[in-house]
Amino acid sequence: MYLTSRVAIHELGDGFYDAVAPADFPQTILRFRNDRAAAEVGLEGLDDAQWCTHFGRFMPLPGSLPQPLALRYHGHQFRTYNPELGDGRGFLFAQIEDTRGRLLDLGTKGSGQTPWSRSGDGRLTLKGGVREMLATEMLQALGLNTSRTFSLIETGEDLARSDEPSPTRSAVMVRLSHSHIRYGTFQRLAALDLPEDMRRLIDYVLRHYFGGAPDIADTDSQVAALIDHAVTGAATQAAGMMAAGFVHGVLNTDNINITGECFDYGPYRFAPVWDPDFTAAYFDHHGLYSFGRQAEALQWNVFQLAGALRLLANVETLTPALKDFGARYDAALTAALLKRLGVAPLNAAADSAVAVALMTALEASGVGLDSFWFDWRGGKLRRNAGTYVYPGFAALAEALENHVAADNLAHPYWADAAPCSLLIDEIESIWAAIAERDDWAPLDAKVAAIRRMGEAMDTQP
Repeated sequence: MYLTSRVAIHELGDGFYDAVAPADFPQTILRFRNDRAAAEVGLEGLDDAQWCTHFGRFMPLPGSLPQPLALRYHGHQFRTYNPELGDGRGFLFAQIEDTRGRLLDLGTKGSGQTPWSRSGDGRLTLKGGVREMLATEMLQALGLNTSRTFSLIETGEDLARSDEPSPTRSAVMVRLSHSHIRYGTFQRLAALDLPEDMRRLIDYVLRHYFGGAPDIADTDSQVAALIDHAVTGAATQAAGMMAAGFVHGVLNTDNINITGECFDYGPYRFAPVWDPDFTAAYFDHHGLYSFGRQAEALQWNVFQLAGALRLLANVETLTPALKDFGARYDAALTAALLKRLGVAPLNAAADSAVAVALMTALEASGVGLDSFWFDWRGGKLRRNAGTYVYPGFAALAEALENHVAADNLAHPYWADAAPCSLLIDEIESIWAAIAERDDWAPLDAKVAAIRRMGEAMDTQP
């Protein structure tokens, strides 16, 4: 192993977190270990018993945090401000460096109660863990900036939940992400009027997650640099979710971290067709976070971050980046759609024409998204698979006429009978095999299929 721990979070001070103890679970049954991610951070040498000790019992990693920390934050939930948040069923377990020297955070979900549990049990259902693991594998394969499920361990408790048959099995999950700092972390400091803590947090984020910037001495420049990064991250994330056909479901400000990375996948869905009104969460009655409104949601969130930063900076410092969100989103969406198509960019006008023709045809036709991306890989209709036809796609074919394929389609995946997908019925079928027969083979097969697709698309890290 070449594990390199780098504890940076203590630089912020005690006011940002609470030291907590993990739950003492009856069992630790290893269900998933992400050996690919482990190899990037020097933990691939752990045997299964050691793995469970660190990621089920939470024995500290060498040189990392001596005790888990539950971070404090506020946030908007469905645009209603909530000051009673914080890590309620998770904590920051460790900070480590990857092979490129980047600081990464290992955070948990389902690891027990904290001061911020709000009367909850601090637990995670096994089904919830399986669903999130599938989401992170699929999103990584599609090239999104996502947290990665590092570990999933069944814990031997029976949980009562109102939104699934109970009692249900329990689990604890560990995520690997680029930052445990959320928009809501900044919102809390603004709400409590803590300018010195805000300065400390901005400096921490710029140094550890955005490549430093020791030459930025004045506060206005630091704030401008931070909001510029945040706008780019939010616009890029929104574009990536559209190209992936992904609906997060709960794009609250406490679910977006400062690097623009998406995480905490609860009632998500992959859209079967290009339907802007398609909604993931059954409780999102007004479609606030529907497929077609995700860019709006992330733009609104970054404006709330800017509002928090007003504690230190004036409007003029924040405005340039905020005004540029639309342009950055449009550029990122065009790039993401071309990447998903597997074609090389040509020029701004030609690339934009492809994006417009593509979205217009998809929405009008109701063609299945997974089949479309599979059949049109490389920018040409490779086949008319099954019952799918492509009426109304002439404008797209014309817009793509001068674009060339970015890959040679040599991977055997592109000769498969059907594309790899992750629609809700598939997820439910995978869970049914686990719940009814304790059969994990369908889950293992789906993860292997998703990673194979990622290899074919050349989106692996």
